[in-house]
Amino acid sequence: MKAKTIFYCRNCGNESSKWIGRCPGCGEWNTYIEEPVEKKTAQTVVYEVAERARPQKLSEISAVNYQRINTHNGELNRVLGGGLVPGSLVLLGGEPGIGKSTLALQVALQLKNRRVLYVSGEESLQQIKLRAERIGGKDEDEECLFLNETSLENIFAFCNELKPALIFIDSIQTISTQGIDSSAGSVSQIRECTAAMLKFAKATHTSIFLIGHITKDGILAGPKILEHIVDAVLQFEGDHNHVYRILRSLKNRFGATSELGIFEMRGNGLREVSNPSEMLITTNDEGLSGIGIGATIDGIRPFLIEVQALVSSAVYGTPQRSCTGFDSRRLNMLLAVLEKRAGFKLSAKDVFLNIAGGLKVDDPAIDLAVIAAIMSSNIDMTVNHLYCFSGEVGLSGEIRPVSRIEQRIQEAQKLGFNKIFIASANRKGIDVSGLTIQVVFVSKVEQLFKALFGKS
Repeated sequence: MKAKTIFYCRNCGNESSKWIGRCPGCGEWNTYIEEPVEKKTAQTVVYEVAERARPQKLSEISAVNYQRINTHNGELNRVLGGGLVPGSLVLLGGEPGIGKSTLALQVALQLKNRRVLYVSGEESLQQIKLRAERIGGKDEDEECLFLNETSLENIFAFCNELKPALIFIDSIQTISTQGIDSSAGSVSQIRECTAAMLKFAKATHTSIFLIGHITKDGILAGPKILEHIVDAVLQFEGDHNHVYRILRSLKNRFGATSELGIFEMRGNGLREVSNPSEMLITTNDEGLSGIGIGATIDGIRPFLIEVQALVSSAVYGTPQRSCTGFDSRRLNMLLAVLEKRAGFKLSAKDVFLNIAGGLKVDDPAIDLAVIAAIMSSNIDMTVNHLYCFSGEVGLSGEIRPVSRIEQRIQEAQKLGFNKIFIASANRKGIDVSGLTIQVVFVSKVEQLFKALFGKS
């Protein structure tokens, strides 16, 4: 008898009895794959359940104030909302080689007085030991146990025996259950294994970290339903050519999603960057042109970042427009504003823009720093290295206000800057009497040019 199969969408998990070119659920093309139907008689998961669930009134439900688990990693605690909630299922995603396994292993080794089980389906135990020695792990860490296993049933059997407080699964794409005929990493395997781990985490109050892969489109591998199952989704971002990594929270049922953590990749592992502004700003005592410092906010975390610009005569007929870490279309818009409103002749010049540190910035408040850096490079005059900028530039050349300007000013003041340029519309509600930094209000691009270089 021919085995029954069903078609799944790799992007959203939508099901169909036949192959479809375009998914009706998410609208993506050519995402349907054929997989066997799950065995209904097989025993998929085996774990202990404390008691049978029954319907309860709201008054009967006892309020439990969970004590969050301190991961001994300040940046990770910040993104999780203050620590790891017992019984939570956290998905950690990122590109290959970005540092997911390194971060998970560091957290596993740093936890004290709690039993931790690190399950690896991709690497052997010898490879894990080599990485642990590189990041400073010690053989005396008796509470951290390592297991090389890909069977979900065997993993649950060890969990029932060891009773760990925290489990790391590296990675979910390598785990499979006997209740499904398809291979590990398929849509049905990922969905079934993740759902089983969620039930296990809630029933035993065990926290589980799942490490997931990223597709070529930059999204988490597996159906979108995987993100709906878990309690929190953390994404590790960064450029392999730079040392900084950013940990973002895309979903968090136990905290805010506006926090982010910053790490520095070193030979001995990931180091927490508690003050990113000092790391992202280079010393500019020599007086170099084309540099502007922008006060930006990512999530709810303010920090200052260095914007570098280079304007030169076009060697070829068509001028080049190149930017790294900044939207190229927005750069073209700012150049058009400078040419139309401030009289800069940039149509026949090459313009190169770079955000220092390898970070990608989409905060509109960085516009003012970009404008200042371009003007500085064009006339080859330096901007004082103790000046910083925060403001959005409109099409008519006006400087528009930005949100949470008080936090940006305080961050600049903390780092020793003596002057910050902001929009005149931000004047309302700001008390400048107690500030040691001078706040300069500008309303037009021409005003900024005159204030910086004393020209009209």
